[in-house]
Amino acid sequence: MLKALNISKKFGEINVLNNINLEVKRGSIVSIYGKSGAGKSTLLYILSTLDEADNGEVFFDNVSSRKLSGNKLSEFRNKRIGFIFQFHNLLEEFNVLENVCVPGYVSKRKNSEVEAKAKELLKILDLSERINHKPSQLSGGEQQRVAIARSLINSPDIIFADEPTGNLDEENSKNFIDLIKKLNTKFNQTFIIVTHNKNFIKVSDFSYTIDKGKLS
Repeated sequence: MLKALNISKKFGEINVLNNINLEVKRGSIVSIYGKSGAGKSTLLYILSTLDEADNGEVFFDNVSSRKLSGNKLSEFRNKRIGFIFQFHNLLEEFNVLENVCVPGYVSKRKNSEVEAKAKELLKILDLSERINHKPSQLSGGEQQRVAIARSLINSPDIIFADEPTGNLDEENSKNFIDLIKKLNTKFNQTFIIVTHNKNFIKVSDFSYTIDKGKLS
C-alpha cells in the first residue's frame, strides 16, 4: 500500500537520508529503530507527506504523493492518514470527546456519526469514563490513548507514530505497545512507527534500523 523509492534528504551539507527504499503491506506493523539524530523522524515526515524528499518518490496504492498538493493533499492526509506524536498535541480547551472528533469534523462527516465513532473508540481504549475531562485532568498514558483514538477517527489507511512512547514511563510504554498490537488485530490497522524503543520489535511484522542515512 506504501512504497518509497530512493528517498534522499539533505540538511545543508549533511546527508540525513541516502537512497532509502521501503515497502509497507496493508495491515502490517512496521517499526524503524534509530538513535537520536539518525533521521528516523525525517523519514517519517516524508513518508507521511508532511515533508518532501530532495530526491525519490513515495507512492500510496501506486499513486505518487507528488501529484497531491494544496487542498487535495490536505484532504488526503485527513481521510487516509493518522498521526500519533511524542507530544500528544491535544487541545487544552476541548474535552476528550471533542479532541477525538476534531479530524472527523474537518472531514465534513455528520457530527452524530463522528461522535458515535469517537465514543466507540474511547470505549475500546478504556476511556469512556473520561469522555468529558480536559487533557490537563488526564495522566500521560490516558492522553496518549486519546491521541490514538483521534488518529483512528477517520478510519485511516495508515497511522504514522513518531516516538510515541518517548514521554511515557515503562509501564505505560508497555501498555501502549500492547495496544498497538490489539488495534492492528481488531481493525487490520497499518502502523509505521519510528522509535528508539526496541520493545516495538516484539509486535512488529517488519522492523528496520536507520543509521547514517541508510535503512537496514
